[in-house]
Amino acid sequence: MTNNISYGNLYIVPTPIGNYNDITQRALAILNKVDFILSEDTRKTGILLKYFNINNKLYSYYEFNEYKQTINVIKSLQNGKNIALVSDAGTPLINDPGYRIVQLCRTKFNNTIKIIPLGGPCAAILALSASGLPTNRFCYEGFLSKKKNKRIKRLQELKFEYRTLIIYESKHRILNCLYDIKNIFGENRYIVIAKDLTKKWENIHGDTVFNLINWINLDKNRLKGEIVLIVQGYNQTVIINNNDKIIKILYELKKELSTKTAIKIVSQIYKIKKNILYKLIISKNID
Repeated sequence: MTNNISYGNLYIVPTPIGNYNDITQRALAILNKVDFILSEDTRKTGILLKYFNINNKLYSYYEFNEYKQTINVIKSLQNGKNIALVSDAGTPLINDPGYRIVQLCRTKFNNTIKIIPLGGPCAAILALSASGLPTNRFCYEGFLSKKKNKRIKRLQELKFEYRTLIIYESKHRILNCLYDIKNIFGENRYIVIAKDLTKKWENIHGDTVFNLINWINLDKNRLKGEIVLIVQGYNQTVIINNNDKIIKILYELKKELSTKTAIKIVSQIYKIKKNILYKLIISKNID
């Protein structure tokens, strides 16, 4: 017996994060033709649709109605409806609701409901591409916890992460976050702050976390807007060469101990490779 069931498609549609000119022709075509659009914030999406003269049904899908709406969406897809999923801005599901719908489509329906992602803007990738930090390996952390203790714990776990880190932060917590990074990663860790990407007030600024904090404190307007932090990954050679504390300890130990013993002690305390410490002693002329 032939199965004549024809399921609908779920389109993952990125929308501009600031500059409306970044929307693609394909995104506009999909938003026009689907049976309805599922949006995290119908007010924001409504403004976007109005700007492009798109008259389509718009339904909300956010954290607090996610379970109920997931069931409704799956039923609609089963009935052959085509649906577009958008977020407030940028690529859906990146720190936004939508995961449960996609997961159910993949698992419960064994790929019979097609998930069709479209290309488009993503603040994390835009900031990374303009940071000047390594892009071959990176780690996306999204928003760190609002609670200081949890934020500190997570940063401690990330202290020795060698990949470039991508962190989202709000204007209300950015300074607290930077102070925590300084205290845990060290004041010389290089960070790029990307603010209001693609908008009129776009600003991308990189410096050590120590200097970055001072830069923000000089002008609190630099706190405004949507912020992405691109944080240099842990690099023993770079970080140790700029760590005055480690250099001072080696200098003091060398007064009383052999080079080999001084290196062994510092290596055990700071979990630093011995060959890196040996190169440091030579480069800094520590005798």
